[in-house]
Amino acid sequence: MTRYALSTKFTKRLIQGISTHRIAGFFVFQIYCVYCVFLMVDNSGKMGKLGNIWPPEMLLRIYSLCILMLDLAMLFIGVSCTILIAIYRMFRPPPLKNLNHEVAMVVGAGRGIGKELTLQLCQFGVTVACVDINASACSDTVERAQQLYGACRSYQCDVRDKDMVAQTVNLIKNELGDITMLFHCCGLPSPRALVQESSKVRDIMDLSVISHFWLLDSVLPCMRRAHKGHITILSSVAGLSNGSSGRGTRVPLSTAQFGIQGLAESLHMELRHSNSDIIVSLVHIYPFIVGTEIANDIRFRLPSYFGTMPAAEAARQILDGVRRNYAEFSVPGYLLYLGHVLRILPKKASFMLRDLLDTGVDFA
Repeated sequence: MTRYALSTKFTKRLIQGISTHRIAGFFVFQIYCVYCVFLMVDNSGKMGKLGNIWPPEMLLRIYSLCILMLDLAMLFIGVSCTILIAIYRMFRPPPLKNLNHEVAMVVGAGRGIGKELTLQLCQFGVTVACVDINASACSDTVERAQQLYGACRSYQCDVRDKDMVAQTVNLIKNELGDITMLFHCCGLPSPRALVQESSKVRDIMDLSVISHFWLLDSVLPCMRRAHKGHITILSSVAGLSNGSSGRGTRVPLSTAQFGIQGLAESLHMELRHSNSDIIVSLVHIYPFIVGTEIANDIRFRLPSYFGTMPAAEAARQILDGVRRNYAEFSVPGYLLYLGHVLRILPKKASFMLRDLLDTGVDFA
């Protein structure tokens, strides 16, 4: 490589370093001054090669090493500060944000957690669009919300249909305004669903995964126009415990729940890189905790550890995490850490712990 090529290469790296690492700008400038001295001495004929390394190549190696050391130091400081802040926030959570005058779209508002989310959002001053395929159940939720003096409207929609989703979102936008909050409560398997015969694979994937894409295609433009937004994605852990039950495989159910988590993480990264004001929250729901469909033939393996909670309490915890802008949390909250432990344990140890807990339920 010629000396001119090395000079040009070093100058380009210098400009990139100053623009990327402004903190090291002064240090890089000093290296450049030393490099210029080498060139002047070399041009005067008093200095040739330093061994087998030309001065520009040697400086380029020193420069790269310094930038690498700076990157590692900044990474260590950033990770350490993030860990300390996370520990601090465990004891002193972030303040709750105000939801007044927001427009929320709750999918699956006819029953369960979706219904309770609708009722509690209305109490926070949120204008809620109740969306469900069951028109009568959705109307009952709206009637109950209006008794609590909430602003709420009912919309019948099959979220598996892309065109119907687009029409429903446009109707909500014209009647209530741009949607700034989205809650997807469909496709959450309950303990009862784990022993029932599994639905068709296509139906499970369309409802639990594909419907998210149709909703995001229509809702994200509304949030971008409003320069704010919060997308809450609910994922069930019941489908992740075992691959089969007494009446058939749960592989499609488990695959759908894993897909939802991947969707939430990918969406979070995409919005982060685009510097968007839209927040994504992934909520891990442990449905054996929510006692909306607990029947007499379902008993808890470890009742003192798990216990149950009503759907209203689960909705309250979800909204608490949303109002604190948590990127990921669980209901109940302490089981999120159990999920992280299962990921870092060896596979065999993870299976042993899963067999002990087994989603927390036994079927008589």
